[in-house]
Amino acid sequence: MTAIVVMGVSGCGKTTIGRALADQLGCPFFDADDFHPPENIKKMANGIPLTDTDRAPWLSRLQALIHRNLADGVILACSALKRRYRDQLREGNDGLQFVYLHGDFDTIWARMQTRHNHYMKPDMLHSQFATLEPPGPEEAIQVNITDEVAKIVEQITNLSTKENDKKRNYPDIY
Repeated sequence: MTAIVVMGVSGCGKTTIGRALADQLGCPFFDADDFHPPENIKKMANGIPLTDTDRAPWLSRLQALIHRNLADGVILACSALKRRYRDQLREGNDGLQFVYLHGDFDTIWARMQTRHNHYMKPDMLHSQFATLEPPGPEEAIQVNITDEVAKIVEQITNLSTKENDKKRNYPDIY
């Protein structure tokens, strides 16, 4: 079954794309934001970037969530900004794929200006871009965020299927 982490900086569309992808594939959707402890949310709401120490228990919860849902399929919207965070999510979750929603700062900044009732403030976007270790094409499906949601979901579905086919046909390489 499909297990995908839709990743990128805040405001890139992870939740929107993740929900649409889960609907398309018929599997559950989870937003990693819902799994932050209250202390993390308070820090971010006050404009304080999270540290690796802050993120560690959160990532462990997400890794376990993926593992519990791996057999039935799961879509998780999660920033997964650093390679080590992605590696932690992959641990014990064979077949987990990442989809990197990438866009430029100005596009994402403009999107964030229109968001309401979200603890992540637009000013935090600079720290997210500074922390981001963009995955290469060998690590994640790369998707530009400027297309319409339906087109992005179609692109992810097509590319995910191709990746799964490669892994089935060449298991020793992957």
